Amino acid sequence: MSAELRVDPIACEAHGLCAELLPERIVLDEWGYPIIDRRPVPEHLLAHARRAASACPTLALKLQRVGGTPDRTNDPDGTSARRREA
Repeated sequence: MSAELRVDPIACEAHGLCAELLPERIVLDEWGYPIIDRRPVPEHLLAHARRAASACPTLALKLQRVGGTPDRTNDPDGTSARRREA
């Protein structure tokens, strides 16, 4: 699984916890807001990236899957793929 970090700049309040937990991918600007390395998070940093995202006090940091097939529970027509298979 490839994943990348995203930050919601509106929700972020510049606590800086993310940069403390994941300095390999996040640095702070002069006001304390995160600057995110947009490259995919390597496998050996995924656990740290998950921890940083879950520790964000405002839930502004997200770890998202990239590439491959999207994890969808509903199709565009609104029906669940599992329900159609049954």
